[in-house]
Amino acid sequence: MRRSLIGMVFGVLATVSIIQPAHADEFVVTDIEVEGLQRVSAGSVFSAFPVDIGESLDELELAEAIRTLFRTGLFTDVEASRDDGVLILNVRERPAISSIEIEGNKAIDTDMLTDALNSAGLQEGQVFRRATLERLELEILRSYVGQGRYNARVKATAEDLPRNRVAVRLDINEGDVAAIEHINIIGNDDFSDEQLLDLFELQTSGLWASLTNSDKYARERLSGDLETLRSFYLDRGYLDFSVESSQVSISPDKRKVFIALAVNEGPQYTVSEVNLRGELIIEEEEFRKLIKIEEGDIFSRGQVTNTSELLSRRLGTEGYTFANVNAVPETGPNNTASITFFIEPGKRAYVRRINFEGNVSTRDEVLRQEMTQMEGGVASTDRIEFSKTRLERLGYFQTVDVQTVPVPGTDDMVDVNYSVVEQPTGSLSASVGFSQVSGVILGANISENNFFGSGKRVSIGANFSDSIKSANFSYTNPYYTVDGVSRGFSLFARETDFEEQDISSFLLDEYGGRLTFGYPIDNITRLNFGVGYTLSKIKAGSFTSLEILDFIENEGDSFNNYFLTGSWRRSTLNRGVLPSDGYSLSLSADVAVPGSDLTYYKLNHRAEIYQPLNDNQTWVLRARGDLGFGGGYSGRDVMPFYEHFFAGGYGSVRGFRANSLGPLATNSPNDFSDPDPFGGSILTEGSLELIFPTPFAGDTRSMRTAFFLDGGQVFDSDRGFDPDVGEVRFSVGIGFQWITAVGPLAFSLAQPLNDKSGDDTQIFQFSLGQSF
Repeated sequence: MRRSLIGMVFGVLATVSIIQPAHADEFVVTDIEVEGLQRVSAGSVFSAFPVDIGESLDELELAEAIRTLFRTGLFTDVEASRDDGVLILNVRERPAISSIEIEGNKAIDTDMLTDALNSAGLQEGQVFRRATLERLELEILRSYVGQGRYNARVKATAEDLPRNRVAVRLDINEGDVAAIEHINIIGNDDFSDEQLLDLFELQTSGLWASLTNSDKYARERLSGDLETLRSFYLDRGYLDFSVESSQVSISPDKRKVFIALAVNEGPQYTVSEVNLRGELIIEEEEFRKLIKIEEGDIFSRGQVTNTSELLSRRLGTEGYTFANVNAVPETGPNNTASITFFIEPGKRAYVRRINFEGNVSTRDEVLRQEMTQMEGGVASTDRIEFSKTRLERLGYFQTVDVQTVPVPGTDDMVDVNYSVVEQPTGSLSASVGFSQVSGVILGANISENNFFGSGKRVSIGANFSDSIKSANFSYTNPYYTVDGVSRGFSLFARETDFEEQDISSFLLDEYGGRLTFGYPIDNITRLNFGVGYTLSKIKAGSFTSLEILDFIENEGDSFNNYFLTGSWRRSTLNRGVLPSDGYSLSLSADVAVPGSDLTYYKLNHRAEIYQPLNDNQTWVLRARGDLGFGGGYSGRDVMPFYEHFFAGGYGSVRGFRANSLGPLATNSPNDFSDPDPFGGSILTEGSLELIFPTPFAGDTRSMRTAFFLDGGQVFDSDRGFDPDVGEVRFSVGIGFQWITAVGPLAFSLAQPLNDKSGDDTQIFQFSLGQSF
């Protein structure tokens, strides 16, 4: 006979009701049966139910056992009965979540909301708990309130489905971000409301503020503005400055926000003295050279922090990688403050290992070649950082990060870990391009700056266009010796039809090769030397100028020339492609030595400077200058005309057609067209650019936009065309550069400022598939 022993029903409040039989004595459990299971296995019940077969059980022990089973969260109801010694558990499982649907969200990504649901235990296949869903409603609503969306609404529903399942749905009405109607600051006497409000990211409603969303209130943005306000006062000597209160009130329609700030400025402090305390392992005089704040200066937290960083860095240079420098200001009488820098160098650290990760293609030894910090040596922060810079200059990596990690179990050893993200360093392709100088460009090229990850540069290719047909091969080993001596050689064949380039009509065929060696002077300076040979053949065109015809008549049309080349280059540029900081200076000379058919020289000087205007280097000022000079020697007065300098076009003076500036040729008697550019022996060019973030694009490493002012001209002293500042041409405009997957793209819109009659201007210029 089956008798009801005990019934328990657990609702939302987890209440337990015990039905006591007339004779509720202790009994021995001979078996346990579970009824009502659908998804939960019997094994899960038996493992959670603290009663085993053969145990003696009374009412209280059974009630506690059922409470334990209920606390698993798998059931909404548990009822117990017995049939003689058989204990029967009748359970009602909680429903399972069949699906989760989210509608109406835009400001908060669906993936973020899904992750929040998963963290709360609400995901498909899991047990459904309505209380958890209600709490999540509130959390999501708080997130929207934190964004200033005070009229947001979140409604969560659970639809019952067959087989004890539910479909969860979140309907979200995000509402509008409340706009800031007014910001009121109380207690500021030394600075006006306008001065302080200009510091804020949050702004009151207006046309520009609405476009930039700076009038939309968010708690995090207000916290950031308050910190900016504190920094402003502390950098101006207001050590006692504090924000007494910040109140945010909402209009009844929850669409307007009113912010009230109460501040206490306090007095402005000046520095009475600057002290150094602690273990001064370096001469105090050397430390004091790094201190950026002196007695009598107005106190500045920014200068104090900067000084602490400089002192720490100086200690790091000596190997005290974990040195601490703490600045403690103390206020004194008459609104003065003394500053004490407490120096704790700790132990000198040594580098155990230098590790690299992320270099899938590039070999470790290529990276180690750039290290100025050595394993086993004193850990110098300067050397570690400069090694990072050298890796960035290679052009192999999109990003380079470095971390100095203490070695576990030691207090004087560190590991230096460099993490790199590789980027393409070459190409194997057939290409089609177009430029306004060369026309259609067809090419097949294999070019690799990091050949098989070895750091060697190899290039082989052939290119054909309306004006140029060329083939070339080059090889460079930047570490021909372990101390950084480079060696390279190149072979080339080039046929150029200058008539197609809108230059004086002639054809030039050149064949030759070069062998070069490079020597490092220091970490940023190199000398290069080389020898070369070129065979040049000239052929008159349809309407060749008188100057060229005279040259061919006097000198011939085929020349064997032997060259000595040399160059000096000093560069601190932070990147090999589209740099944003540093400078580059170079001086080069090519000399056709005695024994050549033509003896002449060409000198070039180029200077390039990048000056960041903000911390993240998105606004940069760039200045460029190019000078060139050439001439003959050893009985020869002039340089060959085909070695002349030219100016104009992209990369030179934008707004003027490529190679169009400078002296013009003298047409032959049967040529009635406009004279063509002839080039000259003197080149002068310059450019000033303001680089700024490209709108709607965040990648400043592969894309660049700039306003520019260009100037330049070519002169030929051999023909009496002496340099005259009044002849220099100028232009202004906007330019764009982009390193695309198919090759570099560049274009500009330029307006000449002082073009004269006869100048060949060109407002829009572009190039695709050629180097900038």
